[in-house]
Amino acid sequence: MRAVVFVNGEVQDYTALAKWLRPGDHLIGADGGTRHMLALGLTPDAVVGDLDSLEPETVAELIGQGVAVERYPVAKDQTDLELAIERGLRAGASEILLLGALGGRLDQTLANLLILAQRAWPVPLRLAEGSQLAQVMRSGETLTLQAARGSTVSAIPLSTAVTGITYEGLEYPLQDATLTIGSTRGISNVVASTPATITIKEGVLLVVCVIEQ
Repeated sequence: MRAVVFVNGEVQDYTALAKWLRPGDHLIGADGGTRHMLALGLTPDAVVGDLDSLEPETVAELIGQGVAVERYPVAKDQTDLELAIERGLRAGASEILLLGALGGRLDQTLANLLILAQRAWPVPLRLAEGSQLAQVMRSGETLTLQAARGSTVSAIPLSTAVTGITYEGLEYPLQDATLTIGSTRGISNVVASTPATITIKEGVLLVVCVIEQ
């Protein structure tokens, strides 16, 4: 089962957002992210957070519909997003997708993006925005890109250095290369053949695909 967490960022294109959904998704609203689900005519399976971004009438209506609502104190050590991810894990998700996580406040946008690298999550955790899909690789991993030929791929180091980077199927190849934090060398590669893969030996690497439809 895949859990989809709707985050309280800004959504410019609900049609593009809806394309990431599939039947059987377990839908979780991270506080105000619930409004994105409601805008799409969807009913959440759960709503999690301090609920300071939702109107009390909306919360009451959701409870009346049988939605599981988990309310937390405003003063807490975890963001609503992190609590929603943990809710997905408890629900037995085999993968988790974050939607509506970007836009709005810069601090929250960065925190939402970097939560991908917060820890070695027990299931794949990805973030989608428009036609873009982001995920994090860790030491010893190989990632098969979910992208067609012509799609743009960027690799951004999140650790001091990422070593042993090898590309297969990308237009600009790397073989056992090292990228250091702040490097732009991994920006804007292109899928030349499929399946395209990225392998790393050590470090933490953010991979962003702009997927050609």
